[in-house]
Amino acid sequence: MRVWLPEAVTTTAPEIDRLFYILLGITGAVFLLVQLTLIAFVVRYRGRPGRRAGYTHGNLTVEIVWTVIPALILVYLAVHSQHVWAKVRGAPPPPDLEVEITAEQFAWNIRYAGPDGALGSADDLLTINQLHLPVGQTVLIHLKSKDVIHSFFVPQFRVKQDAVPGLTTRLWIEATQAGQFEIACAELCGLGHYRMRGFLTLEPAEAFQQWLASQAPQAEPSEQSS
Repeated sequence: MRVWLPEAVTTTAPEIDRLFYILLGITGAVFLLVQLTLIAFVVRYRGRPGRRAGYTHGNLTVEIVWTVIPALILVYLAVHSQHVWAKVRGAPPPPDLEVEITAEQFAWNIRYAGPDGALGSADDLLTINQLHLPVGQTVLIHLKSKDVIHSFFVPQFRVKQDAVPGLTTRLWIEATQAGQFEIACAELCGLGHYRMRGFLTLEPAEAFQQWLASQAPQAEPSEQSS
């Protein structure tokens, strides 16, 4: 269900949305109930000529009810949210692709494995602020920071993860549809924070492989002829 949230483009985003709407529905219902009860009590027990204020010691049954019901709701929310959390932020499934993103003032440095298939080697492919990911494949992102705390945020992923200097944080996504979106830094990271903007392209696996091949350094004509 989508009311005002941006479109969900990963396999885990709909579960996060459902949890959000459950919380919103419960808190909204409680808010309305409390406000309507408050209005009813204000009207019914308002001051009137000749009527004296009374005092009550409370009602044990009512106190038990309004303690047990919220407790059960909180237990349900804790169990349900833990299930969602474990899926989204627990052990990632085996990845089809690994990408390293290093944030710095004020850019996203993105690294893909080269022909040897290993990140951190001499043939890695590097881009700045341009993140391409394949649809229908599990992508494991290694998130780092080069200087200060940044925050990788793609609203359509329902993901916001801080990039902390000295730490490597992992998160995984599996895109469900193609499209172009923005990568925002959701942490005030300096005077140039406003221009730390990345561009995300989700595309079919074939198109992604073609794009990845186009990023490889082209050999010099003399090297090609030899």
